[in-house]
Amino acid sequence: MADIKMTPEEWEIAKAKFRRKYNHLSDDDLAFEPGKEDELIGRLAKRVRRSRDYILFTLKKGIADLGSNRL
Repeated sequence: MADIKMTPEEWEIAKAKFRRKYNHLSDDDLAFEPGKEDELIGRLAKRVRRSRDYILFTLKKGIADLGSNRL
């Protein structure tokens, strides 16, 4: 089970932040379905060569401050 739950609206904002920071990510890499957060985290961890914990921390940070442009 995922350690994070997010809405499609939250993901759209977080996705824009990820795309700015990691411009090599494709639309397929950033594809999200509610309830499948674990798949997203695993895919992002593999593509940016970071740990799942790093991706989870980054997502939580990005969602916590949706108004900020920083990830």
